[in-house]
Amino acid sequence: MKVGVAAGYWGSGPPRHVERILTEAEELGVGSFWTAETYGSDALTPLAWWGARTSNIKLGTSVCQISARPPTTLAMAALTLDHLSGGRVILGIGASGPQVVEGWYGQPYPRPLERTREYIEIMRKVWAREEPVTYSGRHYQLPAQGGTGLGKPLKSIVHPLRSDIPIYMGAEGPKNVALAAEIADGWTPLWFSPKSDKFYRAALAEGFAREGARRTQDDFEIANVCWLVENDDVEKAAARLKPTVALYAGGMGAKGANFHNDVFVRMGWGDACAEIQELYLSGRPDLAAQAVPTEMVEDVALVGPADKIIEEIETKWKPTCLTTLILGGWPKPENRERILEAVQS
Repeated sequence: MKVGVAAGYWGSGPPRHVERILTEAEELGVGSFWTAETYGSDALTPLAWWGARTSNIKLGTSVCQISARPPTTLAMAALTLDHLSGGRVILGIGASGPQVVEGWYGQPYPRPLERTREYIEIMRKVWAREEPVTYSGRHYQLPAQGGTGLGKPLKSIVHPLRSDIPIYMGAEGPKNVALAAEIADGWTPLWFSPKSDKFYRAALAEGFAREGARRTQDDFEIANVCWLVENDDVEKAAARLKPTVALYAGGMGAKGANFHNDVFVRMGWGDACAEIQELYLSGRPDLAAQAVPTEMVEDVALVGPADKIIEEIETKWKPTCLTTLILGGWPKPENRERILEAVQS
């Protein structure tokens, strides 16, 4: 298993100490660095800014939301950053959810799997640079239909450094996970739990078995962000993450359309999720966080003393389908090499 480190997306402002962490991570041989976006900081600008301070570590987005940019725009950004970084970009993309897509970007959400397929096909046409890009899909048309009628097919002026930049799909539901296995180079889960490994392996197998599948199980990457909080007191460590779990399970989406909630329900936390969601949507996020069981946090994160974290990495996380464990937290100096070694050994 490979190891990465995540800066994620920002809260009210930029996270602190990213430059230091990134320097230390590259010196210790960490393989990848990841940014993200929701409806505040974007994923690409921080990746370029911080990535400019590095020379070897791979630079990934986990994820860029496809409704934020037309497919040619994201393809341009990726090929630009790929040139500047010497071919180190991993382009993680995701459909997000209706709350963000329609509320923030003003774009329609229906048929996200179909939109994702079209989006990826267009980006690969841009990078292949074999001919001017044309596309006639349900969601994207190049040139655009209507308008002045003066649009013409175009080919990127820039010759991509790599004609096939790796694309990882962010996905949670089984249909979307299967689609990732069929058309992408990797999958970035959200709220992956080792106890759900069998469920996800089945979804992946369905995608790999489809006619024309791009990859096989042997060359497909699965890079999961796993939050890490060290503290000798497990309850105190878990408490740091409970507001975040409550936000996703309770407040990130409508009552009947919260994909993160669905993930936790599949783990067996249905009753807890119902209470968390009821509290969060009624304007009581503090009580929603208190309603998150510590064991629910432990299902998806590494919390507690270093020895416990190392044991769980070795016994719970490494036997899963994951190929990269992206740490959403930087280990303490006295435990750092032990924890990184536990992932990579």
